[in-house]
Amino acid sequence: MRTLQTSLPFRIRFSEVDAMRVVWHGSYAKYFEDARERFGEVFGLSYNLIESNGFFAPLVDLSFQYKRPLTYGMEPEITIVYRPTDAAKIVFDYEIRNADGEVMATGHSVQVFMDRNYELVWTTPAFYEQWKAQWEAVEK
Repeated sequence: MRTLQTSLPFRIRFSEVDAMRVVWHGSYAKYFEDARERFGEVFGLSYNLIESNGFFAPLVDLSFQYKRPLTYGMEPEITIVYRPTDAAKIVFDYEIRNADGEVMATGHSVQVFMDRNYELVWTTPAFYEQWKAQWEAVEK
């Protein structure tokens, strides 16, 4: 099984920090979303692909663990790692490191599949099974 991961450098903008110039907790959701979009670009698992196959992929779990503060002007990098599962879910782990390689934050997300009637899909969609096979991203 292959490990599917990619990284994305970014800059901490003034609009993302609080009065202490530390990244506001809500900004982490945006960083993780940017990483998911980057993953989709690199590995062909975009929101457009999911939607064009008749599904949505809402987040049902999103967590962050803060290790060290990110502050205004820093240029960290976020790494996203796909975690294979047999369930009808898309699971990712995240790690944000500063320019010196120190871990600043980690996180995890889980997305499920819903059809266009907003009903939860309990079986893995065929297009997602095909994607996993293409990238050898299946549990053995």
